[in-house]
Amino acid sequence: MARRRKRKSRRRQEGRRILENVPQFSIESGEDKPVTAARKFIKSKSIAPPALLLVKRNEHTTDRYFWAEKGLFGAQYVEENHFLFPSLRLEVEEQLSVASR
Repeated sequence: MARRRKRKSRRRQEGRRILENVPQFSIESGEDKPVTAARKFIKSKSIAPPALLLVKRNEHTTDRYFWAEKGLFGAQYVEENHFLFPSLRLEVEEQLSVASR
């Protein structure tokens, strides 16, 4: 039987493109849970939002989190709902102004 391809959401693809332009940090979770490791890293490095954190849980799994003014969110949620985040709106406007020059 032929396997059907999963439909890609345009809104999520647009959100992924926007997140590509946000600063990214890769860390290892170590003994902590991935969210705890991300929160500790943000606090220790005084990272200003917006930022994307890639937390390696083990050799096969990497969790993605988005650091916003409102708190820490899963990156997939932010991709689908990027219009809810004012800091990402500013990123889009900057991209458009650079592209129009």
